[in-house]
Amino acid sequence: MTATSLILHPHPTTPCPAVRALAVDWAWVDTDTLRLDYRLDAELAALRIPLLAVMPSARDGLWRHTCFEAFIGVPDASGYHEFNASPSGDFAAYVFAAERQRQRQMAATLPAPQVSCHTGGERLQLRLEIPRAALPAGQAWQLGLSAVIETVSGECSYFALVHPGPTPDFHARAGWTARLSL
Repeated sequence: MTATSLILHPHPTTPCPAVRALAVDWAWVDTDTLRLDYRLDAELAALRIPLLAVMPSARDGLWRHTCFEAFIGVPDASGYHEFNASPSGDFAAYVFAAERQRQRQMAATLPAPQVSCHTGGERLQLRLEIPRAALPAGQAWQLGLSAVIETVSGECSYFALVHPGPTPDFHARAGWTARLSL
């Protein structure tokens, strides 16, 4: 298993001085699981980090608070899948037929991703493991990695590999600059 490391950058309109660095390592685990390891180096006391849930589960709206995201699509196909992971352990999985055209019934059939999170000192580490069966059908994918970081005052900053527009938009494929293949 060889990991590839990528850096996420804040959108210019939503800087977050408390964040020193945000990176993601991705790797295949036996070709059955895509492992994404997010590393947030920051003044954690200045951030609103959801507490670990007693029973983590699927939840909508995670993106309204600190959460880590992955957008995965097959090149030249309009559909894609979105995965959100909260430090609470809660997760969300969505299927889109095209940009922002959600297919609710399809998402219910996806195998659930696994989320784990640890903090220590000035670092938060979140692992998101996505079963290959939850990815769009294919052998090669475009990958958009992103994060929403909320401060204790309630302000959100938006981090991504690339921000192609004047406002944060994680659904914009021009920002999905990483490539995955088996």
